[in-house]
Amino acid sequence: MAGHCEQESAVLCLVREAEEEAGLCIDPRDVEFVHVLHQLPGPGRRPRLQLVFRARAWTGVPEVREPDKCLAWQWWDPDALPERVVPYTREAIAHVRAGRPYSEAGWE
Repeated sequence: MAGHCEQESAVLCLVREAEEEAGLCIDPRDVEFVHVLHQLPGPGRRPRLQLVFRARAWTGVPEVREPDKCLAWQWWDPDALPERVVPYTREAIAHVRAGRPYSEAGWE
């Protein structure tokens, strides 16, 4: 899931986006910060900070609520991610697994 904050904290943004995009209910107390990726997405593009959180618990069953943006919700082994994963997501997963709370991409 990803989204833009709308006059709300990052955690409340995550809670709102999880409900809007997947039909999941997450208690903000069950959310922990795990990584930030400072990214330059391409030439002439504005830099972005991607904040990555882990939800330790939630209620509901994931459902595709934005079929124009998401094909399916599935669990994947981090060592066998599908080809079609957003590049910054793949990068963030690798850093989270390595225990690194910060990374940069696209600044070369």
